[in-house]
Amino acid sequence: QVQLVESGGGLVQAGGSLRLSCAASGRTFSSYTMGWFRQAPGKDREFVASIRWSGGSTYYADSVKGRFTISRDNAQNTVYLEMNSLKPEDTAVYYCAAGRGVVVTTLNTEYDYWGQGTQVTVSS
Repeated sequence: QVQLVESGGGLVQAGGSLRLSCAASGRTFSSYTMGWFRQAPGKDREFVASIRWSGGSTYYADSVKGRFTISRDNAQNTVYLEMNSLKPEDTAVYYCAAGRGVVVTTLNTEYDYWGQGTQVTVSS
C-alpha cells in the first residue's frame, strides 16, 4: 500500500513558477513509476509528466515540455514537479500517482495509487 500527499499548489501569475511535491509512504517507493496528472474544470484528467523508478527516464506532455521538470528523491520518498513559465491554461488540480509495472506512463489506468490533488491557479 502506498499513500501519496501532494503539496505546493497555489495562486501564481502567468510567467511565474511553482514546485509541487508528492510525499509517499511505503518502503517500496523506489520501485514505483511516478506520474503527475492534472484535471481542469469540465475536462478529463490528463497526463503531465512521469518518471521511472530509477529516475533515468522521464516523459512529458507536449504542452509542458521545456517548462516543467519532474524529479524524484528515493531516499526521501518524494517526487517533485518544477513548473516554470506558467500559463493560465495550466490551471488545474494536479494529482500525483504511483504504479508498479507501468508500461504506458501516459495512461492514468496504469497507476495504482493516487493523491488527493493540489490546486494550481495561474492568473493572466
